[in-house]
Amino acid sequence: MNRSVIRRTLFVYLLLLIPIGWVASRFDPYQIDGDAVAYMDIADLLHAHQWAGAVNGYWHPLYPACLALTQIVLHPTRMNELSAYYALNFTIFLAQVAAMLFFVTALDRLRAKMSVNGKEPLLSLNALRLLGVGLVVIASQRELSMAKVRPDALLQALMLAAFAMLLEALAGESLVFAPLMGLFFGLAYLAKSFALLVALLSIVVMMLFQAWVQRRPRLRVVVDGILALVVFAAVAGPFVMALSRQKHRLDFGDSGALNYAWYSGGTEKMHLEPWQTDRFGSASVHLVHPEIQLLAMPGIFSYRVEPYGTYPDWFDTTYFNERIVPHLNPRELVRRDARNLVLVFRYLLNHPEAWVLLALLMVIGARFGYARWRREGFWAPMIVLGLAMWVLYGIINIEERYVTLAYLVVVLPVFAALRGPVSETTVGDARGNPWMRPAATAMVALLAFLAMGELLRMAAEERRNEINQGLPHPLYSMQIFGAAQGLQAIGVKPGDEIACMGAMACLYDHYWARLAGVRILTEVYNPTTKHLLEEFEGLPNRQQVYDIVKGQGAKVMVAQFDAGAMTGRTPASSGWVRLGETDFYALPLNLPQPATNAVPAALPWSTKSGALP
Repeated sequence: MNRSVIRRTLFVYLLLLIPIGWVASRFDPYQIDGDAVAYMDIADLLHAHQWAGAVNGYWHPLYPACLALTQIVLHPTRMNELSAYYALNFTIFLAQVAAMLFFVTALDRLRAKMSVNGKEPLLSLNALRLLGVGLVVIASQRELSMAKVRPDALLQALMLAAFAMLLEALAGESLVFAPLMGLFFGLAYLAKSFALLVALLSIVVMMLFQAWVQRRPRLRVVVDGILALVVFAAVAGPFVMALSRQKHRLDFGDSGALNYAWYSGGTEKMHLEPWQTDRFGSASVHLVHPEIQLLAMPGIFSYRVEPYGTYPDWFDTTYFNERIVPHLNPRELVRRDARNLVLVFRYLLNHPEAWVLLALLMVIGARFGYARWRREGFWAPMIVLGLAMWVLYGIINIEERYVTLAYLVVVLPVFAALRGPVSETTVGDARGNPWMRPAATAMVALLAFLAMGELLRMAAEERRNEINQGLPHPLYSMQIFGAAQGLQAIGVKPGDEIACMGAMACLYDHYWARLAGVRILTEVYNPTTKHLLEEFEGLPNRQQVYDIVKGQGAKVMVAQFDAGAMTGRTPASSGWVRLGETDFYALPLNLPQPATNAVPAALPWSTKSGALP
């Protein structure tokens, strides 16, 4: 496959990816969780210019700002806002593709600069571009789905752009790229606090590579580092100042510290109280404003002191966990690291395409061009940074959406370093085997087009599921939207305060409350996701639970039960009203009229928009 053919192939691929990506985003199914609701709530505050409420120590503001901009441009209602947010995610997907193209281009420039004796790599620039975009497409089908209202895809796009600027700074002599790297890292920090560590580490790697490998003048090395750091500080600084002012201490974001305490320090994650010293783990705990506990058994908690959020406990978990300071717990850390190592292998097994391609290329004779690495080590900066990201996440918690970027910036330099076998006609080049480079390029093209075909296949399958299930639109959840419509049918109005019970209704997916426009200010805590009714049935003080929750002013208490067990003939199931045809039930507490007189809510099967009447 000659250069003109692969160039045209890449152009066709990118051209096809736009409509296919749009179709995939259009038919991505409902995938909303508690994190998404928090981001949407912050977007509402930004849209309403309530800046104080949008300063959050756990969720950073850039992605909610994008959601708020989408609200301003498209004017969605609560019941159709997901369509607007999926359109935003499609735009971010295209930004990931563009960032990947810039990253691979910069990697190739550094590769060309550090090549010795004009050796040609196995994969050309356009072949690497096709491979990189194909891997982005694969990630969009899995952990970075366009149906997830989360900042991970935005973070990946911004950090790929920052890494591209880093590589450009190493490949050329211009002073422009170091501050651009600081700009993109600053924006990445505003998307997620993890970018702060990577930004600082990247500046150090850039300076070390310039000084030690490239042997640039010290003044030039220092100037590049200072420019990158100053621009990064200028972009990230206003949010750091606002957050520090809110917390009354220097604060860059508390998500990393809290997650370390939870996952590697043994600290209780939910509903920690000052007297529960046995749940502190290895952390020092001096809670400034803990949750108000109304009852110990079962745990009943009030969130009234937090004025923002559909579910305030997860809207800003740093508020209720202020002054949890983690400390090293070697035993817990080793146990967690062992678990994360298993997750690393699971991730690699769940992303076999690149490794299978690499193995096939090795079989046909490809070899790594790692000889004389100090002169040819263009791959070193990104592999070092990629592995560092794996380690940083491995200390705390590995999820596939976290480590995809680390995976990409390790894999692509590995492929870029491939060369043909040593031959008698050339040294370290593929020209001794004229069929080898076209074969390798064809394999890359096959991987990329198969990934795009799978994206289209999944979209078609979701379209069929939508038709078979009779959904008003593909991103509709009969359970969640039905629960919101059911609350309206029994007299709950937007702005009302309600209570919830059980992990499924409260923590994992409370989007139904946002759709209904209500706030969950009281929770009956039960971490069990199964057999909730049986445990509730066994409570000796069930009436006391009812009285306490009613005394908090909650209009209803919502929980998710097995519909087959809610017969109404047992004390625990008596009085609950089923919300439409869902597994959600509401117990009327302070409604203006008896809910038993209301007609049971039903899903609007004939309504295409799914909007509340």
